[in-house]
Amino acid sequence: MSKLHLVMGGRVKNPQTLEFEDLSSIELVGVYPDYSSAENAWRGAAQRTVDDAEMRYVIVHLHRLLEPDLPSG
Repeated sequence: MSKLHLVMGGRVKNPQTLEFEDLSSIELVGVYPDYSSAENAWRGAAQRTVDDAEMRYVIVHLHRLLEPDLPSG
């Protein structure tokens, strides 16, 4: 399986957590084939909202969710 990385984000209830305020307004930035591409997309999205402490973007390792028994390396 390819390594898939999802970049997503939205407004969180508390800047120290990942509990999103409104799941219907989550921004799906994209799915990327490698971590480097995902990190570039994450960085761009996060920098657009750098002055808003309640906006949070994350990289989700989809390949780990789809096949959790595979080694992470």
